[in-house]
Amino acid sequence: MGRKLREPLAPETPNDPEIKAEKKKTKKKTKDPSFEEENHHSPKRKLQESEAQDYSDSKERKKKKKKKHKKGDENNKQSEEKEEEPKRTVVNGGGGGGTEEDGSVKEGLVVVTGKDVEEAKYAPLKSFKESKLPSEVLQCCQNFESPSLIQARSWPFLLDGRDFIGIAATGSGKTLAFGVPAIMHILTKRKGKFSKGRNPLCLVLSPTRELAQQISDVLCEAGKPCGVISVCLYGGTSKGPQISSLKSGVDIVIGTPGRLKDLIEMGVCCLKEVTFGVSRTF
Repeated sequence: MGRKLREPLAPETPNDPEIKAEKKKTKKKTKDPSFEEENHHSPKRKLQESEAQDYSDSKERKKKKKKKHKKGDENNKQSEEKEEEPKRTVVNGGGGGGTEEDGSVKEGLVVVTGKDVEEAKYAPLKSFKESKLPSEVLQCCQNFESPSLIQARSWPFLLDGRDFIGIAATGSGKTLAFGVPAIMHILTKRKGKFSKGRNPLCLVLSPTRELAQQISDVLCEAGKPCGVISVCLYGGTSKGPQISSLKSGVDIVIGTPGRLKDLIEMGVCCLKEVTFGVSRTF
C-alpha cells in the first residue's frame, strides 16, 4: 500500500509539426524513382548499361567503316572509268571551224574516238588520190574536189576492216562514206569473178522505203563502172521483180526489215555470205 508508483515516461509527440514534415519528406524521397535509380543501382543493371554502350559504339564504328569503304569503292570506280575512257582526237576537218573559248563546237570540227585513232593510217584523207583506190571505184566521186568530212574520216577505218559509227548532217555524203568501202570489199572478195546467181556480200538496212530507194540509187550508180550490182527490197510493191533480181545474182542488198524478212523466209534471199553490214538511220 505504501509503494510509490513509478512516474510514467513522457509520451512521444506524434502530432509535432516538425517531426511530421520530416517524416513526410523522407517518405517522398524514398518513393522518388530517380532517387531509387541513383542510390540503388544493382551490378546487373550496370553490366547491362555497359553492354548497351559497347554495342552502340561498335555499331557507330561499323557505320563509319562502311561509309568509308563505300566512298573508296566510288573513287575506284571513277578511276576505272577514267582509265577505260577511249582516246579522243579532235580534228579540224576543213572548211574552217574549231573550238570556241567557252568549249562550244563550231561547224567543221570532227571528234573521233576509238582504239588507235591517232595512228597515221587513220588520218583524215585530204584528197581522193590519198585513198589509193582504183579509178573505176572513184568514178562516182569525179564531180567532187575532195572527200567530205564523213568520207575523209570513215574511209581509212572501213577500208582497214574496222567497225565504224558515223554521225553527219543530211547531204554530207554518208551513202558514199560506206558505199565506196563496200564496193572495194566486194571487189576484193570476188577477185573479178561475178558469177550468175551469186549471193550478196553486203547488206544495208534502212528504216523506210524512201531512204532505201535513195541509197539504192546512189549505190547502183557507183557500182556500174566496176560491175557491182545492187537490189532494193521494200514492201508496198510486187515481190516479183525483186525475186528475179535476187535469182540473177546481186552483190549488195538494200532493204527494209519487213520485206527482207519475208524474202528470207521464202528462201529467195540468202544472206549467209554477207560480210559487210550497214545499218542506216535518218
